[in-house]
Amino acid sequence: MKIPENKWVRAAIPALLLHCSIGTVYCWSTFSKEIADYIGATKSATEWAFSLAIFFLGMSAAFLGDVVEKDIHKSSLIATVCFTVGMIGTGAGILLKSLPLIFIFYGCIMGIGLGTGYLSPVKTLMLWFKDRKGLATGLAVAGFGLAKAIASPVMQAILNAFTPKDSSGAATGLPNPAPMFFIMGGIYCVMMFIGHLILKKPSDWVEVHGENGGIKEFFDTLGKNFKTAFSNKTFIGIWIMFYINIACGLALISQEKAIFKSIGLSVGVAATLSSVTAIANALGRLGFSAWADSFKDRNTIYKIIFILSIAFTGATILTRGITTPVIWLAVALLIMVNAGYGGGFSNVPTLLSDHFGMKSISAVHGMCLSAWAIAGLTGNQIATFIVNRVGEFKEITLSNGEIAKVNPVGYQSVLYFTIALYVVAAIVCFTMIPKKGTNKAE
Repeated sequence: MKIPENKWVRAAIPALLLHCSIGTVYCWSTFSKEIADYIGATKSATEWAFSLAIFFLGMSAAFLGDVVEKDIHKSSLIATVCFTVGMIGTGAGILLKSLPLIFIFYGCIMGIGLGTGYLSPVKTLMLWFKDRKGLATGLAVAGFGLAKAIASPVMQAILNAFTPKDSSGAATGLPNPAPMFFIMGGIYCVMMFIGHLILKKPSDWVEVHGENGGIKEFFDTLGKNFKTAFSNKTFIGIWIMFYINIACGLALISQEKAIFKSIGLSVGVAATLSSVTAIANALGRLGFSAWADSFKDRNTIYKIIFILSIAFTGATILTRGITTPVIWLAVALLIMVNAGYGGGFSNVPTLLSDHFGMKSISAVHGMCLSAWAIAGLTGNQIATFIVNRVGEFKEITLSNGEIAKVNPVGYQSVLYFTIALYVVAAIVCFTMIPKKGTNKAE
């Protein structure tokens, strides 16, 4: 059967298949405590698996951007294999109760699959959707953000199914997360392999790449790409903006459930609101990128994101919205942060293409994703550091009568860190990023 040659079949669908699979990396909070309890480790120790996954995502994108540029089928296959092996290997690590194996498979191997899988469809989308590049990349990256909302309840159901129970249905032991990784790994392998098979650049797009010169050429090209990118003022400005948006997003998103409990909401309401913020994240990726298509200067969308982030964070600080609490303001802040976090992701490739052209956009985008790697190691870790050292944990009664241990002063203090970074990002946005450049490849 011949596969139709159109932008939906050859670009949009495969992009969603790839991004909806790899986006489940953000489901880590759904099962991290169960993994920690099952293998006998602390939750804070297991959190490094997620941080490593984000780090290897960004660095593999930076190192393999040129591979993606030359052959999207090779890169999408690498993504499929690494992500699948990472999922199944994580399950094996859980069965063996080995935290180092979980770090290797979930953090390193799966992280490489995340980076190559994230990059692979982006340029293809922008080539097929030339007039609405923002909408196209927003659609795929929205799939990455929405994956958490889709997969979390499925993963939770599998976890519940593999929890020992007595005849009355009451849990009699710890849930075993390993089968969940085996099952989901198989599902994602099929989804990503289908995406790999049908992903294709438009037939009228002509690229000329040199012959593969092996390891030496790979590192020579990599060194040249790093030097070219990080000696360019515009690229450095975009990198800083991207880093700050991710670091601030991770700092607050990592404390999201605790903040909801801190303002008195029950566990059930907090879980529902977490789904709402996940949807806001996905809608921000699609909405902000589609909106950016209407501006002559795509950097305008980042000015809007940072101004809104500063306004909502500042309002929450001034009203002490977490420690008082002002429930609606704290919820609004987290919805805005999630939407801006997603919008920052979806607009990076199109902003880069405006300034550096389409010819080597995968390599340039990969270099920029190194900001994600650094943010993955710093954003949530700095927030955790602040919460553990400022204020004190205390027991409060939630709206449904449950008791929770929270640190409202610590969560409020995280806002001082994020607003300072948002101000820096806004300054960079207004001073270091010129108006739309000449797109040499078009």
